[in-house]
Amino acid sequence: MGANKETQRSSISYAKSYEEIGEYWDTHSLDDHWDETREANFEIRAKRRHRVTLDTEVYEQLAEEARVRGVVPETLVNLWLAERLESVVMK
Repeated sequence: MGANKETQRSSISYAKSYEEIGEYWDTHSLDDHWDETREANFEIRAKRRHRVTLDTEVYEQLAEEARVRGVVPETLVNLWLAERLESVVMK
């Protein structure tokens, strides 16, 4: 919120801390304050993702192994591929 947290308050909730702002928005709707808002411009830098198609049987086995390990299939694929690539590079 700024350098001087003691005197600065958010413009809609008049909260003095991030915690108070969160508490305010837990019980209020932006719809009630829409006329008090202004347009904002910002840039988002998201990491680029790539899609790989898997054979149905391979995916089903992967999904089952991921379930047993308590992770999503994407996490398990990334882990296994990183391990495999590391072992190839180490040769």
